[in-house]
Amino acid sequence: MRLHALEVTAFGPFADTVRVDFDELGADGLFLLHGRTGAGKTSILDAVAFALYGTVPGARAEGRRLVSDHAAAGAVPQVMLEATIAGRHLRILRSPEYERAKLRGTGTTKEKAKATLIWLDGSGENLSRHEDIGEVVGALLGMSAAQFFQVVLLPQGEFAKFLRADSKERGALLERLFDTTVFGDVEKWFRDRAAAGAKKLAEQQKKVDVLSAKVDASAGIEAGADADPVGWARKLREDAADTRDSTVARLGAAREADHTARAALEDAVALARRLERRAAAHADLAELDAAADERAALTAERAAALRAAPVAVTGAESRRAAAAAASALQAAADAAAALADDEARVLIDDLPEQPQDSDRDRIRPHEQRWSAEVVRLDDLLAQQRRVATLDDERSRLDERRRTLAAELAQLTAQRDTLPARRTEAADAVRAAEQAAAGLPGLAATRDRTADAVAAANELASRSVELGKREQRVVELRTAHLDARAALLDVRERRIAGMAAELAAELVDGRECAVCGSTDHPAPARPAPGTVTKADEDAAREAEQRADAALTDATAAVTETANVIAALRQRCGDRPVDDLAAERDAAAAAHDAAAAEAGELDRRRAQVATLERLDADLQERLRTTQTEVAEVAQADAVAAAEADEIRARIHAAVGDGGSLVDRRARLAALAAAATELLDRRIVAARARTFADERARDAERAATDAGFDDLEAALVAVRPAARLGEIDALVRTAEEARAVAAATLADPEIATLTGDEAVDVAARQDAATAAAAELHAALAAASEADRRLADIDKYTMRLEQEDAKLAPLRAEQNELAGLADVIAGGGQNSRKMSLRSYVLAARLEEVAEAASERLRRMSGGRYEFVHSDAAGSHGRRGGLGLDIHDEYTGMVRSTKTLSGGESFQASLALALGLADVVAAESGGLVLDTMFIDEGFGTLDADALDSVMGVLDELRAGGRVVGVVSHVDEMRQRIPSRLHVVRGRAGSTVEIAS
Repeated sequence: MRLHALEVTAFGPFADTVRVDFDELGADGLFLLHGRTGAGKTSILDAVAFALYGTVPGARAEGRRLVSDHAAAGAVPQVMLEATIAGRHLRILRSPEYERAKLRGTGTTKEKAKATLIWLDGSGENLSRHEDIGEVVGALLGMSAAQFFQVVLLPQGEFAKFLRADSKERGALLERLFDTTVFGDVEKWFRDRAAAGAKKLAEQQKKVDVLSAKVDASAGIEAGADADPVGWARKLREDAADTRDSTVARLGAAREADHTARAALEDAVALARRLERRAAAHADLAELDAAADERAALTAERAAALRAAPVAVTGAESRRAAAAAASALQAAADAAAALADDEARVLIDDLPEQPQDSDRDRIRPHEQRWSAEVVRLDDLLAQQRRVATLDDERSRLDERRRTLAAELAQLTAQRDTLPARRTEAADAVRAAEQAAAGLPGLAATRDRTADAVAAANELASRSVELGKREQRVVELRTAHLDARAALLDVRERRIAGMAAELAAELVDGRECAVCGSTDHPAPARPAPGTVTKADEDAAREAEQRADAALTDATAAVTETANVIAALRQRCGDRPVDDLAAERDAAAAAHDAAAAEAGELDRRRAQVATLERLDADLQERLRTTQTEVAEVAQADAVAAAEADEIRARIHAAVGDGGSLVDRRARLAALAAAATELLDRRIVAARARTFADERARDAERAATDAGFDDLEAALVAVRPAARLGEIDALVRTAEEARAVAAATLADPEIATLTGDEAVDVAARQDAATAAAAELHAALAAASEADRRLADIDKYTMRLEQEDAKLAPLRAEQNELAGLADVIAGGGQNSRKMSLRSYVLAARLEEVAEAASERLRRMSGGRYEFVHSDAAGSHGRRGGLGLDIHDEYTGMVRSTKTLSGGESFQASLALALGLADVVAAESGGLVLDTMFIDEGFGTLDADALDSVMGVLDELRAGGRVVGVVSHVDEMRQRIPSRLHVVRGRAGSTVEIAS
């Protein structure tokens, strides 16, 4: 992987667009990324990581805020990275999720993250889905984001922590970098198989235990031998077979004894029954002869009752008619008692004592008069209910009148306060308009005072700078004068020695340049301290340099003086504190005016609202006053109607009277009169019918042979009595026939009556034999059932027990393997399979890191990998110590000094990068970054580390070092300087 260019916009601390040309920066293979703390050095690495994976390393990813706080409103955060990965030239553009202002209205809305991958080599389809881009980048790089962050962006402090970490923490990092999923799956497979085998073995053992318990239960015992359940079941089966055989023999003997006893009992019972039948027949005949006279009397009683039955029917009808007449007469009397009112006294006095058909003419007029009065009172009752309705309506109107009065008062009060509120709102609008109008001037004042403060602050530093530069001009002027004096002195001395200089050029036989002679008899000789042309040229150059320096210094003084003059003009040469106070006051005034102007729209809307409220209040006042008049008119109409109805009611019932009571009394009189008329008519008719039925009854008694009706009624018998007499006579006749037939039976006729039989003794013997048979039968059935159950469960037990041995052997082997793979059991190193793989990877890392650590430490240190088990059963294989060549001892990495720890951490990081690259299919990482830590090294250690970094860039690799150590800027000429500013950071490249 080689990075070519990075372009960042509104990302992290970078407000504007910054571009980093890695091809130019990394042309030497090594470059320095430096800048002040917080400038954004690490943000450059974050931008590379975000472009590739859509996230940033470490805890910074949790913040999820990547957009620059310095960016202008509406700026879109974006990162562009151009790189070559696995031979593919591509460009990735990513924009993180961020909040932007809504296009309509106020507030913000969330803009989703976007990404694009463009193939610059011309092959392949460009991508725009995050998932697709992530898969392509992961496939090309051959590593996850965590691996990339660990081995390409070697993080600050991470490997120092890894160096001193315990096995658990070190294992967690290695698991992130090296995919041990397949080995974890193997461990899980063995655990699952062992658990499944244990479960299957437990289920099989449970089947055996259940069947063994069923055998014990079938045998009638609670528990048997646990050591050999099959042998124990077989013994129980043999015992059950023996018990079954003995019960079968007992059952045969009991059946024979029962058969004999039952036969003897049946013979005894038969003889006893014949004797009982003979004695019963003789007793029945004697009893029938003794009751012959009684049966004759019953026959005569039955004949008289049959003659009296028709007479009794007629007599009953006569009695019922007489009773009905008496009841009707009493009902008429009761109906007359209901008319005890004074108004009905005339009616009662006019009626005869006995009911007559002419009673209708006496009662009907009174009933009609009372019914007509009830109808009239019903009409008044309806009108009385109307009065109640009118009263309710008047109460409602009264309540509405009070409500309307309150509303009128409230509306009037609101309308009274409205002019003042409108005036106040209009004043507020004018104040906001004035504030808005004066806002540009206040803004100008604020900016002017802020510029004056900045100028005053700059003036102080520029004044100090001017003093230094003026002092420098004085020094350079003195130096120039000295150089000029030296040049003049050299010229004078050269002129003085010009003869010797010309004589030095004379050659025998050549003409003299001054006199033309070829003879040179006495050429001048150079005096001590003679100055040559070269001396003069050197003095002239020194004078020119001094003059140029003086000129430059004078120009700098002039420039600074001009700047100071401009600054004094901007700040008025006033104290900074006064200017700052004016600036703060101007800012406060501008902010207050801006706040006031910001209220303009709301205040104008408030004025419009108050104007609408005024019109609304006027309309509501008119509506309410109209409704008040309507309520008053409706109340007057209801009052008049109610008074008229009350007058009619008073005329009907008088003072204190009740329409309901009056109506109820008259209705009761009318109903009672109707009832009296009906009952007196019924009583008259019932009396006539009763007289007729009495005469019919007397005539029927005489015709039936009785002296009178009373004698006929005495002879009447109920049907039950007649049935009883018939049954007694018929039973006597049947009993005589049965007794005669019994005595004629041959089995009875042969008996003398002196025969004896003991049925009870024979019954006891039969009962005892039956009990013995039942017990023997139950015992045989139980023994047979128990033997069948034991035999059934024993066969199943033998089958299930035979399955235990192979399952137990297989489970023991599988559990042992699972324990060893998980780091337990016979695994003496307490290393799981995954830990073993990580230990192998760590050993590779230690070997790769040791080579670089030996170079950095001058051959003193190297890593030692330990696969020993940890204390308290902790997993082994992830131990990492340091071997000190000076002492020959192996010691903990925690004993290293700060600089030594950095060397070891860097060696670990580089070794881990090599191993991860090899793990990723031998991918060459052409670009990598090392973040900080160089400040802990002395000069010699720094030389060793720089030597290793020089080796890293061999073969075209580019190494970026992130550091703020000054000496690094002297050692690395290619530099990327991140400059921090109040408006955001920028970058400068020196290559």
